[in-house]
Amino acid sequence: MKALLLGLVAVAASLAAVAQPAADPRAKPIEARGPLAPLKGTLLAPARAGAPVVLIVPGSGPTDRDGNNPLGVNAATYKLLAQDLAARGIASVRIDKRGMFGSAKAVADANAVTIPDYVTDVHSWVGAIRRSTGVPCVWVLGHSEGGLVALAVAQGGGEVPGICGLVLVAAPGRPLGQVLRDQLRANPANAPILEQALAAITRLEGGARVDTASLHPALHPLFNEAVQGFLISAFAQDPAKLIAATKVPVLVLQGERDLQVGVQDARLLAQANPAAQLVLLPDTNHVLKAVVTDDPAANMATYANPGQPLAPGVVDAVVRFVAAGKTRP
Repeated sequence: MKALLLGLVAVAASLAAVAQPAADPRAKPIEARGPLAPLKGTLLAPARAGAPVVLIVPGSGPTDRDGNNPLGVNAATYKLLAQDLAARGIASVRIDKRGMFGSAKAVADANAVTIPDYVTDVHSWVGAIRRSTGVPCVWVLGHSEGGLVALAVAQGGGEVPGICGLVLVAAPGRPLGQVLRDQLRANPANAPILEQALAAITRLEGGARVDTASLHPALHPLFNEAVQGFLISAFAQDPAKLIAATKVPVLVLQGERDLQVGVQDARLLAQANPAAQLVLLPDTNHVLKAVVTDDPAANMATYANPGQPLAPGVVDAVVRFVAAGKTRP
């Protein structure tokens, strides 16, 4: 594992061509083939031709291309990341998942989806981006659950055609069932429903569905029957095993004040793939905003603040990684 200490790493000469400010970033709609109708996204590119392209794969639930979620997240993380990358000479494509927002017509039921379905969509996006921009390969950046999708995309026993490398941001290093158990246990308010919740997770891990009528009403949204097929699919993925089998370059980027995915997960990913680069960002939370306190309320407040910029070091880490591998065929 190559650990990178932010601020102390000399910038390689190859970084210069990518890191120079890029005037007049240009945004335009872009589409990829979906099951029933096109998948929709936004391409934001610097003015110069030939810029490397980062595909931003969203996190869990109804998260849109900008990184916002109607369930209370309005941090605009992906939009800010795209703008900052464009200012540094790197293009990006941020996307709406099948069945949601601009991609609503791509499938009849947004809940009838699995991790392999999302993998299919990422491959479709990679092809569309290569055709649209002419780049030989695309950098796939997965945030949170999107990191799990990115890892699944890169499987195949060697270099994956069209994939330059992966950037795993706040990605789980353990199966999602284990992560969910820890999240539930961490909140004392869950004590009355914890036993039922843990039993439901175990059942889904075994590939069986859960009868929600037997669960406390507070657990119905989490284990909604409509999403149990997706949960079974997601729980079956082991990120450590996936990254161990990944042959393309990988950057693991993790905030040290993330309340949802911990530094432990990032270290597990890096340990499973000694060639991966690990960057730990101090005072950075799950939505990549700066937080200088241990107060959970202050941390969560950043989730609703689109005007707060990304934490220092986030964009630098991505730019360095892309610049180091931008000539990869």
